[in-house]
Amino acid sequence: MRAILLRGLAIIYLIAFASLLPQVRGLIGSHGILPAHDYLQSLYSDYGRGAYTLFPTLAWFNSSDAFLTGTIWAGVLLAALLCIGILPLPSTIGLFVLYLSLDTVGQVFYSFQWDALLLEAGFAAILLAPWGWRPSYSTPVPRIALWVFRFLIFRLMFESGVVKLLSGDPSWRDLTALAYHYETQPLPTPPAWYAELLPLFFQKVSVIFLFIVELVVPVFFFVKGRLRAFAALLAIALQLLIAISGNYTFFNLLTILLCFSLFQARTAERTPVIVSVVGWTLIVLGAFQLITAVGIVPNLPSPVAWLSFHAETFHVMNGYGLFAVMTTTRREIVIEGSDDGQQWKPYEFRYKPGDINRGLPWVAPYQPRLDWQMWFAALSNFQGNPWFSQLIVRLLQGEPAVTRLLGTNPFPDKPPRFIHAITYDYHFTDWSTRLRTGAIWTRRYNGEYFPRVSLR
Repeated sequence: MRAILLRGLAIIYLIAFASLLPQVRGLIGSHGILPAHDYLQSLYSDYGRGAYTLFPTLAWFNSSDAFLTGTIWAGVLLAALLCIGILPLPSTIGLFVLYLSLDTVGQVFYSFQWDALLLEAGFAAILLAPWGWRPSYSTPVPRIALWVFRFLIFRLMFESGVVKLLSGDPSWRDLTALAYHYETQPLPTPPAWYAELLPLFFQKVSVIFLFIVELVVPVFFFVKGRLRAFAALLAIALQLLIAISGNYTFFNLLTILLCFSLFQARTAERTPVIVSVVGWTLIVLGAFQLITAVGIVPNLPSPVAWLSFHAETFHVMNGYGLFAVMTTTRREIVIEGSDDGQQWKPYEFRYKPGDINRGLPWVAPYQPRLDWQMWFAALSNFQGNPWFSQLIVRLLQGEPAVTRLLGTNPFPDKPPRFIHAITYDYHFTDWSTRLRTGAIWTRRYNGEYFPRVSLR
């Protein structure tokens, strides 16, 4: 079990770090959309030296492009070492520190629950990592360390179900949420188009299955024997179904890995004191986080609240719950440039819907973070997404680090004089339309998202 969890986590860390390499300069580099250096200076101006603990990151020492890229490469190296079993304890500690550093300066581009989940699982993995240069991964694991993982997967699954009910969203309560989900999710996969065509009865049964797996099945994570193993298999099956229909980066892989902690494992008779103390602290904090999330206890005692705040600051403890409110329509932002203000050319993104004839992509476990953030931006206006204005400025400047994040740049020789953004309502085509035209989407003009602007 130790080998599965540590090597599995090493692979996911490797995926997470490697996927940042082609994106980091365009997102948070010195000429990126939200430069890390500017962000840290702003934090220091607001919080003074308190910013060092409120926003933990190695980038306080250096936030240059070279340092950010070097941080990623260091993460890749440590993930490889952990996978082959070299210096596992320093490697797990280093991976946690490096990924936390990037997460902190990543701002909106790193605000995803799977980033927090990877950090929480990564910290828990420190309790599993054995001492030594190249120790055996086949030795029994500390019992408390295993239960930290088990309680984490319980909280993840159970909270994901609870938030759907507590949100008051009628589509979850009348079981119609999945009738919208496949079409409106951030990055649908090719099977999502077919899943959208399934009858409403099947969609409602699927929601019932989802609630059973998220709310009932996790209770059996705490029993022994085959029943717990069967509960783990049901949780894994749900994650596979989600992965088939949507591109959710490394989230499904990480959740499945956590489920493996539920299977039978040899545990050590004796556990180092520090592992016991840290393990029990994580479980107690997780319990408090859970009861506050479900509304049982609205306010924590002051000492616990203080400890929980700092645990959340370092992402050692997090709250979870995706799609608490189901989006029932799909609005897509299309950015266009023009040299004369009359003829407009669209900037196409690599993966998010744009051209209605372009096929749906398989992109997970890679995460195109700008494409994902564009989905969130479309849920509101540009005033609620300050980073979007910065994206427009970089495109008007023709900044290569940013244009490389896109699929096509219609102005490769020089940037356009004007840029604006408009929105369309997107829907999947039906069988007859797709057979006739090959189009995946239909779209209807919705209105202006960002007014026409120019740097000149």
